[in-house]
Amino acid sequence: MSRQVFFYDLPDRFVAGTVGLPGRRSFFLQAVASGRVTSVALEKTQVAALAERIDELLDEVVRRSGGSAPVPAVSPAEMADTAPLETPVEEEFRVGTMALAWDGDEERMIVEAQALVELEADSDEDLADAEERLLQDDENGPPMLRVRLTGTMARAFAKRALDVVNAGRPPCPLCSLPLDPEGHVCPRQNGYRRDA
Repeated sequence: MSRQVFFYDLPDRFVAGTVGLPGRRSFFLQAVASGRVTSVALEKTQVAALAERIDELLDEVVRRSGGSAPVPAVSPAEMADTAPLETPVEEEFRVGTMALAWDGDEERMIVEAQALVELEADSDEDLADAEERLLQDDENGPPMLRVRLTGTMARAFAKRALDVVNAGRPPCPLCSLPLDPEGHVCPRQNGYRRDA
């Protein structure tokens, strides 16, 4: 069976979003164009890392171009997308690896999210060989979401993604672990609550 690639070139919408309540949220990347919707699931840490890497790559593009690249320094306010994910959210796959690139000829950010694949091997060397074969197999590899964005679209994606990550449970001022609505047992207080 050939590899399934969900390709979006300048989609109408490409966002990170969540389903569920803080503390029990599921994170998704969602691309929308011409009535097509593709949603892929990933971890909160992957969303944060993707957003940070996009900003870093865009900053580097601006630096190397001497400021002439069509990339804004910050996300333009008019590009803010605060709408929820398109429903129903149907997961195509769970993301394992992601890649970023800047196409300097067409001045586009390329974001790739590839499905998580379980590899079995008898040794670390066999596992490394299996991973290398998988990465080189463009035709029969795991499903992939590939999105091409302008610099402005990429900045807007990164801002929203970081906002989504930070919209979870607030951190405890003592231990920085998330505070639950039901209460929080802080390890910095030896598990005891202080009376004020």
